[in-house]
Amino acid sequence: MRVLVTGCAGFIGSTLTDRLLHDGYDVIGIDRFSDYYSRNLKERNLSLAMKHPRFTLLEEDIVEMETFPEVDYVFHLAAQAGVRASWGKSFDVYTRDNIQATQRLLEFYKDLKIRKFVYSSSSSVYGNVELPMREGQMVQPLSPYGVSKLAAEHLCYLYWKNYGVPTVSLRYFTVYGPRQRPDMGINKFVNAILLGQAITIYGNGRQTRDFTYIDDAVEANVLAATSGIYGEVFNIGGGNRISVNHLISAIEEATGKSATLVYVEEQKGDVLDTWADTQKAEGMLGWKAKNRITVGLEQYVAWLKSMGTY
Repeated sequence: MRVLVTGCAGFIGSTLTDRLLHDGYDVIGIDRFSDYYSRNLKERNLSLAMKHPRFTLLEEDIVEMETFPEVDYVFHLAAQAGVRASWGKSFDVYTRDNIQATQRLLEFYKDLKIRKFVYSSSSSVYGNVELPMREGQMVQPLSPYGVSKLAAEHLCYLYWKNYGVPTVSLRYFTVYGPRQRPDMGINKFVNAILLGQAITIYGNGRQTRDFTYIDDAVEANVLAATSGIYGEVFNIGGGNRISVNHLISAIEEATGKSATLVYVEEQKGDVLDTWADTQKAEGMLGWKAKNRITVGLEQYVAWLKSMGTY
């Protein structure tokens, strides 16, 4: 079986690539190595895959590609990330990389008999809605990033309804773990504590997030791809809803060090709380998160230290 992983050098994409290679798939990865964060980190993410005989890397820009590989499965993770960076002129990048790129892939694969097209979406599509967040709720994104991810979700659905492209969309809730992007909260918090630097908290720290460990997010991709489910959207949340203040305390326990906190005003586009209702994924995909936040943080801190950073 041949699979395509877009955004293969990223946090989730590279981890999924390694899992698929381990499971016996031939993997073709696409990544344009955008400058959102260091290329060196992305190349490190791919270090295992690059040594594997069944992995092929295409350093390409999806929007500019004329054709794509013929494969059995497509895992579409390539996207411009970041809620706070998506305002103003930057939105051009989000419409191009999150919406237009998704349309290009769907338009190409509508004419091929693929088994599944798994799209990586985000809990940012919800906005401030009643908790827990359920797939059937009205979604009202609070950021341009959330709007772009929701638009791509709609593209997946319309290509399923009109052309039979076998799509499934996964709404991730704050994925964390080894290879996490440097701009993400847990990475910034852990690094600051280990380095003895102050942590900036936006708002009062009582806002909550549902955190999902990377291995659980990868497992959701595999189950979505191999299921007989099409045209659906699923919440992928770890069941680890915790306030930012309590998260800092858990990181202090995992690192054995105390944090210095600086509170500033909240940022536009940040939702107050996230909490995933995952009954649909549990019932239809057989997926359920296995990693609790305390264990996940310990594994992440151990990985950081194993990389020789501290």
